[in-house]
Amino acid sequence: MRYRSLFLRLIFICLGAILVSVALEIFLVPNNIIDGGITGISIMLAHLTGIKLGLYLFVLNLPFLVIGYKQIGKTFALSTLIGVAVMSIGTTYLIPVPVLTHDLLLSAVFGGIILGIGIGMVIRAGGSLDGTEIVSILLSKKSPFSVGELVMIINIFILGSAGFIFGWDKAMYSLIAYYIAFKMIDITIEGLDQSKSVWIISEEYTQIGEALSARLGRGVTYLEGEGGYSGEYKKVIFCVITRLEEAKLKTIVEEIDDSAFLAIGNIHDVRGGRFKKKNIH
Repeated sequence: MRYRSLFLRLIFICLGAILVSVALEIFLVPNNIIDGGITGISIMLAHLTGIKLGLYLFVLNLPFLVIGYKQIGKTFALSTLIGVAVMSIGTTYLIPVPVLTHDLLLSAVFGGIILGIGIGMVIRAGGSLDGTEIVSILLSKKSPFSVGELVMIINIFILGSAGFIFGWDKAMYSLIAYYIAFKMIDITIEGLDQSKSVWIISEEYTQIGEALSARLGRGVTYLEGEGGYSGEYKKVIFCVITRLEEAKLKTIVEEIDDSAFLAIGNIHDVRGGRFKKKNIH
């Protein structure tokens, strides 16, 4: 099972890196639309110097691979190295392939979609394709900003720089591509059937719990809670549902107790336990 898992991880990393190569060379780069991070810097340097993009992608990411190896772990660094190598080779061999469209909006949209799916596959397999993510992880430990905020700050600066090189219209299309890719990364990592955690506080906790089990097919857990202001002990219902079941859950809770406290949050991954849905009729 261990070797099978490693093999599947390798396949995911390679497929993801190939998709990123396709997005770059067939949609984005020929239309002077860039991505954020090291990839965006590499695109601009390749345009200014005439040196192949693949070389910049590999060389500029190497220092961050060393940092990632020392600070995050060898498995992450090796996965990232494989992904970056496949992406660099892919962009080099795809240069002769004709561009599918010169329409800037279509290039930004479809390039962003393919780019986001590819990056998401690599991240889901435990790797990365851009050194700025590694830098952001390390900087977040010594700064008041989160990893996501640091990545956004760095990428806004890089995407803004594209305006001076390719023109401000291309920079704005680059922002469109980046935003779409950002959203597709989330979808690829979390899946279309995104899981959500639910906390419910109600005096009718028994009836609500039984209704969720009977009508949604989801198991519930009763937690002991204490009101911070009143000091009263309360039962807290906890369960995990999918995004598509959220509306039905709200309806069930409102039918039984329209004054119940309800909190719903996103979950990136669910494993173990009894999350598998029971049959309902």
